[in-house]
Amino acid sequence: MVMLVNAVERKGDTHDPRARRRYPRGMRLLRHADFERVYEKGRRLFSTHITVFYLQRESGNCARIGYTVSRARGGAVDRNRMKRRLKEAVRLTRIPAGPVDIVINPKKSLLKTNFEVLLEEVGRAFEIIGQKAMMV
Repeated sequence: MVMLVNAVERKGDTHDPRARRRYPRGMRLLRHADFERVYEKGRRLFSTHITVFYLQRESGNCARIGYTVSRARGGAVDRNRMKRRLKEAVRLTRIPAGPVDIVINPKKSLLKTNFEVLLEEVGRAFEIIGQKAMMV
């Protein structure tokens, strides 16, 4: 009986190791309309393995990041792997300050590339976005 009570996790339990690594909801793009706005009104940065779309927001205090991987990029396993690699690269890279929405779109070659190369590309993209944000 005691084992059952201890095994049940409470909602909001801080002992979950994944909870500490997640970005708060305020730092993630979640709504379809937000993604569409970035695609339609934003600017693009192209690199070898990713395309980054970004749009300056009028309000807010931090960058929001979203990821899209189309079905053309492969099966569910490949698409999820791409998203995991992108999320880890973003987590390890300094995110631009200021109110900006960022959508990262991988290319098929992302699956075979070295992770250090991906880190460099994400870092370079964020550096450019940060410079453009300072200009505005």
